[in-house]
Parts: sequence; C-alpha cells; structure tokens
Amino acid sequence: MAEVQARLQALSEEYQKLQQELQETVVSRQKLQSQQQENAGVFKEFEKLGDGEVIYKLVGPVLLKQDKVEAESTVKGRLDFIAGEVTRLEGQIKETQEKLGKKRTEIVQIQASAQAAVAGKAQQAA
Repeated sequence: MAEVQARLQALSEEYQKLQQELQETVVSRQKLQSQQQENAGVFKEFEKLGDGEVIYKLVGPVLLKQDKVEAESTVKGRLDFIAGEVTRLEGQIKETQEKLGKKRTEIVQIQASAQAAVAGKAQQAA
C-alpha cells in the first residue's frame, strides 16, 4: 500500500508541475498576443500615412527619423515573429494539456485499483 501511495504522490507532483508549466505558457501567449495587437495597431497607422510623412523612432531618450518603408518592414517583421511564437506556444499548450490528461487518467486508474484492493481485503477479512 505504501508503494501505491508513493506512486500517487509522484504522479501528483508531476501533475502539478505540468499545471504550472501550462499556466506559464498561457501567460506567455497572452503577453505575445498583446504585443501582436499593439504592433498591428502601429501597422494600421502606417497605412494611414502618406509617402511624404515623417516617422520618428524612439531609441532610448532620443527620437530618430526613420524611413516609412524601413519602419513598416520592422513592424511587419515583428508581427511575423510574434505570430510564429504564438503558434509555437499554442502547440506547447496543446501538448501540455495532453500530458495532463494522461497523468490524470493514470492517477485515477491507480486510485481505482487501490480502492478495489482495499475493498477486496475488507471482504476477505469479513
């Protein structure tokens, strides 16, 4: 019986670690999605600008003039990178959820077999 309890404890700890990992990954995805929305807003603002408009980029405490094409390219690159990271994190979330499901099933099976063993011993004693 102690063996079963030790196994359940180990599985429970693994399950909690997976839950923590899932939570951290979801928070990372939310941050990236927020950045994605911000950059999409900036990109839409670029579309409103004419070709002769001046764009400034904040670098530290200084505003530097930047070419519109260069600025659009930078934001587009950022959006592409963020989209790739969001996709990667969503895959990681799905994988972690599958692992959680397997651990949960394993825990339930061990608990059920332990309860059946206890019930069997109780019937033999009676």
